[in-house]
This record gives sequence, structure tokens and C-alpha cells, in this order.
Amino acid sequence: ENARMNLDAEQSGKDFDQLLAAATAKWSDDLGRIRVEGGTKEQRTVFYTGLYHALIHPSLTSDVNGEYPMMENPGVGRSAHPRYSVFSLWDTYRNLHQLLTLVYPERQTDMLRSMVGMYKEWGWLPRWELFGRETYTMEGDPAAIVIADSWIKGLRDFDIQTAYEAMLKSATTPGAKNPIRPDLDPYVEKGYIPLWFFSNDLSGDNSVSHALEYCAADYAIAQLADSLGDKARSEAFKKRAVSYRRYYCKEHGTLRPLTKDGEFLGDFDPTTGKHFENVPGFHEGSAWNYTFAAPHDVEGLTALMGGKKNFVQKLQDVFDKDYYDPTNEPDIVYPYLFSRIKGEEWRTQREVKRLLEKHYQAAPGGLPGNDDTGTMSAWAVFSMMGFYPDCPGEPYYTLTTPVFDRVEIDTPQGTIVITASRKTADADYIKTIKVGGKKTSNYRISHEDLLRKRNIHLNLSNRP
Repeated sequence: ENARMNLDAEQSGKDFDQLLAAATAKWSDDLGRIRVEGGTKEQRTVFYTGLYHALIHPSLTSDVNGEYPMMENPGVGRSAHPRYSVFSLWDTYRNLHQLLTLVYPERQTDMLRSMVGMYKEWGWLPRWELFGRETYTMEGDPAAIVIADSWIKGLRDFDIQTAYEAMLKSATTPGAKNPIRPDLDPYVEKGYIPLWFFSNDLSGDNSVSHALEYCAADYAIAQLADSLGDKARSEAFKKRAVSYRRYYCKEHGTLRPLTKDGEFLGDFDPTTGKHFENVPGFHEGSAWNYTFAAPHDVEGLTALMGGKKNFVQKLQDVFDKDYYDPTNEPDIVYPYLFSRIKGEEWRTQREVKRLLEKHYQAAPGGLPGNDDTGTMSAWAVFSMMGFYPDCPGEPYYTLTTPVFDRVEIDTPQGTIVITASRKTADADYIKTIKVGGKKTSNYRISHEDLLRKRNIHLNLSNRP
């Protein structure tokens, strides 16, 4: 009955050509919220293909009458707002939802409402939800990061108190009763998750990856708690968010799994896992793919590595020695971490350009692996525009060299305009920055300034 109702509401009285014209107009409107000038035809095709991919999921699961399949529940719910599904959150918390928050905030708000609704029906926020069912794919507590990030950036038309309640539940409920963070106990009690906590199957252990994801979620919860005036919890979760430091091994200069006795795993090669083979402590990657996966604590990680020079050299090694994996999410922010060290911003600009040229083409195989419901495409969209959300849960972006000469981004607050001046085609490095007409030496811009000042001009050179 609902399917017939959907059909009648969307297609009644219209022929094929009319429906085609309506679909074309709708996509033109959505894609047209961002307009670019300059670049090559191939680059423009890659850009708009990426933006198209980024708008496919999450997708509507509610019918025109508001009914939808409830979360982990045989019942049928009814909502006054669109209900979304296909929350591949382990992937999308890193950049896709930041893109939606900035450019499609009305849709992102309905997604936030959808996640809170899932908590009300199931008792937990989703991790990787698919049509009302939790798949338990990957790890972590990513819904907390998406919700906190959006709230801090000003999306407020949803039930934040219930969302906060849900975050605290998954962040504090003992593991035996916690389907989202089943190995939470040692993380809270010891500051790390040991190998073989669940079993003695060394090959299937992902303890370090789990802990890093919990740190990322706890940092986002801390930011939200601070925004809500809950200072005590904010401080407590900030402390938990840096517990990943316990895994740092000076011998290898990477994170390294710990045994239940708190000792480093003996037989350890930080490059193992590069090809997605099973490796103790890490999920779908090597220690190098995870060691810098703490963008919320760059200063702390820099200190662990012995200072800025060592931090930059190790990070550069990831790219020069082919440790970086462009097909997966843990190290997706790595190119932008150079810019957190003053004087090294040019490395971000160089590596981002290299990655775009190597891994994104308007051709079959023109994406670096699985698009992960738009995450890889969102990386390209942001990078080609010249800025990137460098730490989920923080309202900031790192600037880099845009592919285009002019980018216009429509937002409810007004149109953001990013322009770049190039004297030569190979002018790939930022020499001067103007934000709102005033010069700045800061390569990091807040979400508030981006929306308020709205004009960024970059003067480019062919030398770092």
C-alpha cells in the first residue's frame, strides 16, 4: 500500500520525459549549490561526480506518509521528518557529514534526528545501520562524533539532550552490556585495550584500532559536554581521549599492541597489514595507517615522537615509503596533518595534489577502492575546493591549494567564495592568504569564520 502511495505521489500524471526533467532539475539544484570555475574538464567531471556520490547515502527509508521500519524492532514507525538509513558511520564521520553540515544542513539535521530516533527505538546510537538493523561493521562509536560535530557547528534543531544521554550511555556502560563498545572496561580501567581481550585468536584482534576509535569518540563527547556546560564530564572525556598514547613505542616510532600484562607485543612489524592481511591490534591496515590517527592530539603525538622535526619526518615517510593507504579511512586525514606544524604547510599542498592526480580520474577505476558511501568522494570534493575538516568533532578546516580558480558554495548564511591567483599552471603552493579581505598566516580556519567572513583568496606560487 505504501509503495503504491509513493508511486502515486511521485509519478501520477507524469510521463517519462517529465520525470526525467524533474530528476535532472533536482540533481542540478543539489549539485549547483557548489559552482566551480577553472581547472580542466576532467577535474570538473571528477569533482561533480564526487559530489554526486556524496549525496547518494544516507538515503531515505521513510515513505511519503512518514512510515519507516523501526530500528532493531519489528514495528513500523511514523515520523514528521524524513527518516534516513544506510549510516556507514565508521567511514562517513570523517568528512561526508561535515560536507552535508556545511552545504546541505537541512538534510544533515534530518539525519541527526534519524540517529536519535534509532536510539529511542533500540536503546543505542547506530554504528553501521542498514534499513533498521545494526550490522556491527567495523568498530568505535562514530554516531557520537557526527552528532557532536554538527551541534558544535550550529545545527541545533534536534533533541540534543537525548543524543547526549545516548552518547554517555555507550561511553559508560560496562562492556558486557554494551553492544557498541564491548571492550570498554579495560579502556576505562587501564587506559588501553589489551590483545586477546575476547579470545586468543591473535590474527583477529583489533584492539589498537578499537581504542583509537574510542579516543576519537570521547574527544567529540568532551567537546559537546563543554558546549553544553558540563565541564566536569568534558575534562574527564578529554583525559580518556589521549589514552592512545599508551600504545606508542619509541623503538619503532609507531603505535604497538599491548598484552594483558601491559607489555608490548614481542614479534612486531609495523608494516604488516598494508595489504589488508590480518595483523595483531589493527583492523584493515598496518601500524603506520593508524599511528597518526589522532588529529585531536597532534601536540601530544608530536611530543611522543620527540618533537616537530621527527613528527614531520615520520609523517613524510608514510608517503615516501608507500605506507599510506588511499583506499581506506584510518589515514585519510594524514596529508592535512603537516599543516599543523608551522612552516610545513607546503607538504600538505604537495601531497594532496599528488593524491588527487594519482587516485581520482573520470574513468573506470577512477576512485581509490570502495567509495564507502561517499567518503572517498567527499575527500576529493573538499580537497579540490581547497579546504578539509581536519579533526572530526572540532569546528575547523585546514586550507590547501584548490584545484579551481574560483569556488562558490551556497549556505544558509550566504555564499562562500574561494579564489586562487596563479601566474603559471604549476603554481601549486600557497604564498599568501586573505580571509574576509585581511591577510592571515593561519592555514586553519574555523567553521564560524568560514560562514561569517565567507571570502578566501589564495595567492599561489610554483615554489614552496
